[in-house]
Amino acid sequence: MDLEELRVWSENLKSLNEIILNPQKHTQAIQLFLSLHAWLHSSSVGNLSDLTLHDAVIKNLDEQTFRKYPLNLSDTKNSIAWHLWHSARLEDMTMSILVADDQQALYSGNWFETMNTRFTHSGNEMSEEEIAELSSSISFESLLAYKTAVGKQTRQIISMLKPGRFIDKVEQNRINRLFDENAVAQNASSLADYWSKRNIAWLVLMPATEHILIHLKKCIHIKEKLN
Repeated sequence: MDLEELRVWSENLKSLNEIILNPQKHTQAIQLFLSLHAWLHSSSVGNLSDLTLHDAVIKNLDEQTFRKYPLNLSDTKNSIAWHLWHSARLEDMTMSILVADDQQALYSGNWFETMNTRFTHSGNEMSEEEIAELSSSISFESLLAYKTAVGKQTRQIISMLKPGRFIDKVEQNRINRLFDENAVAQNASSLADYWSKRNIAWLVLMPATEHILIHLKKCIHIKEKLN
């Protein structure tokens, strides 16, 4: 994903923001989302032939760079491992629980068992010791496979939404599930409170789209500085 592709991506995100709440443009909004989302995961997720931003992060990424923590960069001190895990977890829980009220990919694909980490929450309000633990222990291959599974599940969820659903507010019983399943840590309850005031459109525009872009760009920055 070069600078021109990133510019076009950003323009398309603005376009999605303008139409997503219009039920008359529901099909157009879904297709635009799927196009944007494809660039944030492995090319296999959106069946792209070009290198995605995710692919650019993973290309020639060695484990030392993947796990390096702490970092002393202007925009982050967290590892690539943490950024990929955190963005995947937020996408999984918001799409699976808050949008679809379904099972998280974390459990439906047994990724929790294979990723070799005890953490199931979003990573918000993690201590330095916890970030260091996750960065050093999480399975590189399983994390990438989990992120791919999350991306595929998100596309299925959004593709099945009916016109008018983007306007719907997040239901409280689904917010409660975040805590029941330890998807959000108790000391990060403000995150769930924030989501409870949002609608489905916002979840699509942020956790499933722009939020992933932000963390992938930080991963690219880390690679450039360490290599």
